[in-house]
Amino acid sequence: MGFFKNIFGNKKKVNGTPQHNTERGFDDIEDEPYGIDKDYAHERAIELVPEEFFWSCIDELGPFGSDEGDMALSEFRDWKKDNPNTESYECLKWTIEGVSEQSLANYNESILDKTLVQTQIDDDNFDDHQYIFTVDISVIATGFGQLVDEGKIDKKNKPLIQLAIDRQKIWAELATHWEHSSEYIRNLNVLDRVLKSA
Repeated sequence: MGFFKNIFGNKKKVNGTPQHNTERGFDDIEDEPYGIDKDYAHERAIELVPEEFFWSCIDELGPFGSDEGDMALSEFRDWKKDNPNTESYECLKWTIEGVSEQSLANYNESILDKTLVQTQIDDDNFDDHQYIFTVDISVIATGFGQLVDEGKIDKKNKPLIQLAIDRQKIWAELATHWEHSSEYIRNLNVLDRVLKSA
């Protein structure tokens, strides 16, 4: 919980839902899956996404292979335990506001302006890795984490996840010096396809 907890501060409990029992034994922790693991995934997720990059915990061009994506998946699972009766949209909101340090209202179509993204990349005082990549991959991993665990992505979440995918495509296109941009964009196109089907 280090990265997200440091950015978000203490987790906010929504709607007064019961607190997760944090006093677990070692055996309980051992039985709980950590990270992306196809063996524990919902069968619908496996059916919708046969591509291996999606299920990799080490492929940084996938949603869960980077440290940021892995942490977002972990945080989503912890959030779901702490807020079992709250819609997952609230987790996406919490993620966006915590990582971007801005209101959810600012995460809208305006972030897809190529000129804006190029300006942000070129600005030495703007941390595009944090405020573009980390924000977007956190949204993507949170959204697709629901698919992995529950076999669905809530309809209300899809526009936010689509924004993240679309901005990542723009970011990768503009990163002309990056040798993996074409492969990353191909992977994002897979996520785009899956998002429409989930």
